[in-house]
Amino acid sequence: MGTSFNEKFDQHGAWRREFALRLKLLAQWLKDQDLLDASVEDRLHRLEAQVRVDKVMVAFVAEFSRGKSELINAIFFADYGRRIMPASAGRTTMCPTEMGYDPEVPPCLRLLPIETRLQPQSLMEWRMVPEKWERIDLEVTNPKQLAEAFAKVAETRQVTPEEARALGFWQNQSGENNPVRDASGLVEVPKWRHALINIAHPLLKQGLVILDTPGLNAIGAEPELTVSLIPQAQAVVFILGADTGVTQSDLSIWREHLVEDSQDVATRLVVLNKIDTLWDALDSPQEVQAQIERQKRNSAEILGVSENQVVAVSAQKGLIGKVNNDVALLKRSCLETLEDALSHDIMGQRQKILGAAVAKGIAALRSETNRFVLIRRRDLTEQLIELKGLQGKNTPVIKNMRARIAQEQAEFDAAGVKIHAVRSVHLKLLREIFSLLGPVTLKREMVQLTAALKQKGFKLGIKRSYGDTFDRLRANVRDVHAKGLEIHTMLVATFLQLNTEYGFSLQVPDEPQVDPYLNDLDLIERSHLQYLGIGNAFRLAQPEFADRLVRALATRLRTVNETAMGDIEAWSKSAASQLDSQLRERRKNFVRRLEAIDRIAQASSGLDERVTEINNRSAELDNAELKLVELTDSLLQMTTPARFGVAMHA
Repeated sequence: MGTSFNEKFDQHGAWRREFALRLKLLAQWLKDQDLLDASVEDRLHRLEAQVRVDKVMVAFVAEFSRGKSELINAIFFADYGRRIMPASAGRTTMCPTEMGYDPEVPPCLRLLPIETRLQPQSLMEWRMVPEKWERIDLEVTNPKQLAEAFAKVAETRQVTPEEARALGFWQNQSGENNPVRDASGLVEVPKWRHALINIAHPLLKQGLVILDTPGLNAIGAEPELTVSLIPQAQAVVFILGADTGVTQSDLSIWREHLVEDSQDVATRLVVLNKIDTLWDALDSPQEVQAQIERQKRNSAEILGVSENQVVAVSAQKGLIGKVNNDVALLKRSCLETLEDALSHDIMGQRQKILGAAVAKGIAALRSETNRFVLIRRRDLTEQLIELKGLQGKNTPVIKNMRARIAQEQAEFDAAGVKIHAVRSVHLKLLREIFSLLGPVTLKREMVQLTAALKQKGFKLGIKRSYGDTFDRLRANVRDVHAKGLEIHTMLVATFLQLNTEYGFSLQVPDEPQVDPYLNDLDLIERSHLQYLGIGNAFRLAQPEFADRLVRALATRLRTVNETAMGDIEAWSKSAASQLDSQLRERRKNFVRRLEAIDRIAQASSGLDERVTEINNRSAELDNAELKLVELTDSLLQMTTPARFGVAMHA
């Protein structure tokens, strides 16, 4: 059996820690060599954040009673020797539960009361108000206490149908999906809207985030789940019952909340759970296996996925096999097959993407730092030629040389006015870009969309309103691209002139790309469209639901805009800091040349000393160049697929 998901994630975590350490060593070396300017430092910080903060979210989605919580127990918590997530018969996960690790927060379970749905704030906004959540501290070494605390996510309360409607769990026009009334006419709803578990589990510490979602009715009532959390997951594990196959409610979740196109399908793994219900003593093992294979084929066909994306397991038997160290039972449960699929499909893809992005960042970092070294080498060569030309010359010639250098310095300083003018235009365009992507523009769009959603009655033109909103948002991004190109064209002309007139080696970064942000907008628009169909017409008629939907959308769009602004700012900084560093180096060079001339004029031995000094600095630069290649090569080697899973030790 291949590497399990847990082992693969352990390796990925070790790789990230090793990589972050090597980046830190590179940063320190660059600082010692005075090669760490603002742009290079920014690149290093971004690379380190990319590797350290890189999160992998796996969303577990299923209708009730498919064994989803038991599957999470079997894969992630078997080492505790017991069930940690509540997994008894019936509805166990009543509210969406996120498990992750934040070292700044003590181990705890935080629960957001369901009543917060009566207020307009989005889930993301509630996260910023920790005092509104009920908090239970966790004893991470005490499995019994953990299990008792986690059981709270299954708590419910009884409310009237009117209260259930206000909370999003009751629709007057859609009786078949409503919860059942008890003898006193009350209905059961979750006590909590959302749960956050912060625990120092080894996998969570390495960046894994587990999203455990409730059934169809609860998913549909919380738009932020479908439009924000699930679409951002690197993978979705969709769980069916092996005894039932794909039911109508399973199909509703799949079509309405999980799949919009072939790109979505590729990141979905379908788990046919509870195969132990098919283990019949009267059937031969071959007959049982044939039945399982038939269910896999049927499920794949109905859901429109390839058969190798469907994995049949018994989470319960897998958990028992792990806890009791029963190798035969674990093998029969096929849990290891699922872990293998998770490690290859999720971790493999994630590592490839991260490796490619990091390799690109290191190559750019090396190129930028190398330019510094070349500038210094060229300055040293010019100084050496200049000094050798003074050998055997008398005092008037030396004075004349000093006057010429001082004149060059004055002309160079005068060019600063021209550079300042270019900078002003650059900053003006940058401000316009930030305005297009900023909170004021986004808020204006959301106000307009909210007004359309809050029209009385059925929202017949709502799809057009959504389409118009996203068209304007895409137009803004294209406008950002146009302004970015304007900055790029201006920098190309300016840098060419400075390179020609002053021998600089300025290189304009490639023009900023906006395709990733346009793709994100397309994905967000698709994830919202299922709310605009006839199935959600009654929900959309409720102003509070429409309000929650737009707030969820605004939260997601804000993230895209902030990412775009961060990337464009880094792009702009790369060009500006190049110019700053080369101006600074040139000014230092003038000072050094004048000092050398003054020393030569004062003592006959000054010339030879200065030539020796320059030769020594040139040798130091040779060593620095070799060391830069060595340090960046070791980082680049760590991004190759063959070395990715294993942390290397220097």
